[in-house]
Amino acid sequence: MILIINGKILTMTGKIYEKGSILIKGRKIAQVAEYIKPTEDMQIIDVQGAWVMPGIIEAHCHLGITEEKKGVEGDDCNETTDPVTPYLRAIDGINTLDAAFDEAVRAGITSAMIGPGSANVVGGQFVFMKTKGRVIDEMTLLEPAAMKVAFGENTKRVYSGQKKMPATRMAIASLLREALFKAVQYKEKKEKALQKGETFEEDFKLESWLPVLDKKIPLKAHVHRTDDILTAVRIAKEYGLRMTLDHCSEGYLIPEELKRFGFPAIVGPALASRNKIEVQNVSFKTPGILYKAGIKIAITTDHPVTPIQYLAKCAGFAARDGLGVEAGLKAITISAAEICGVADRVGSLEPGKDADIAIFNDNPMQTLTHTLYTFINGEIAYSHEHVHTEKEVY
Repeated sequence: MILIINGKILTMTGKIYEKGSILIKGRKIAQVAEYIKPTEDMQIIDVQGAWVMPGIIEAHCHLGITEEKKGVEGDDCNETTDPVTPYLRAIDGINTLDAAFDEAVRAGITSAMIGPGSANVVGGQFVFMKTKGRVIDEMTLLEPAAMKVAFGENTKRVYSGQKKMPATRMAIASLLREALFKAVQYKEKKEKALQKGETFEEDFKLESWLPVLDKKIPLKAHVHRTDDILTAVRIAKEYGLRMTLDHCSEGYLIPEELKRFGFPAIVGPALASRNKIEVQNVSFKTPGILYKAGIKIAITTDHPVTPIQYLAKCAGFAARDGLGVEAGLKAITISAAEICGVADRVGSLEPGKDADIAIFNDNPMQTLTHTLYTFINGEIAYSHEHVHTEKEVY
């Protein structure tokens, strides 16, 4: 057992302990309180007033599937040979030895939603996983976690260059509708056959749509421009699907409409160059505008567009530009967990949840702050070499 004492504990449930304690038993949080009496079988860590938070969550990135320093050989993010590939699984393309995983852990980031890029209309299935480990199957919390779909500039550029569909936004929408139409027909045929006890030959490609149609996982829609956001909403509504609006760069132009539609937004990356037409209106003001309109939001670096270790700093810029400190911290913890469908495991400091904990010498959204400890599944995944640790039992 590990007992963390004398921390400023931000539980992300609305409760803050100015000088509190957290007890870890095995892989889980056992207790969070103002004071927990130490026993001889506990390892005591005195954090001396440091900020103690749930591990930070990246809600949309390409960590390990677009590897750092590896070039083409390490880039498995986009299968640019077919615009509709729902059956691709990110879990099969992520290298857990990518150096960026260590950067994430050093920044207090304990879990991430990782998946294909936006070259395809349908890119494939995301996975939600921890950031520390070697065997990806043991690091995974949720798989599949979402189905990637993309609207706008990227898909047009990739396939118009090959002189094939989609070369227009109309074609992008049409291909997605066609894929969903076939998936619905397949689902109905399968259900009827099973009800009658008949033999049914499963289709490998279409089976991957069933968790989406059953609302077990959302569409994860790459959308920057307002028109692309509205097209994504239109199609999701037509088929009655869950969806997250990823990037949502021009969402600030239609905040009231987005609130009415009811889809959460994963906003960013804003700490990046405006190197495409569709990102000309990227701004750190967007998260605050959407949040104040009543939309649940998370912040993303879209790593490697912005290096993942700057996630908390991106939340800080958003906090400065209207989101506020509390909402900024929630956007990289509990709100991100809720949007990603894993709030039963991570995102807040509560008994029974995974012991994913990040400890900082100050507010992690501030530039001069550094990480003191990162705990993942109750184990110290990173510790700052200069932090005082009392390892002796009391």
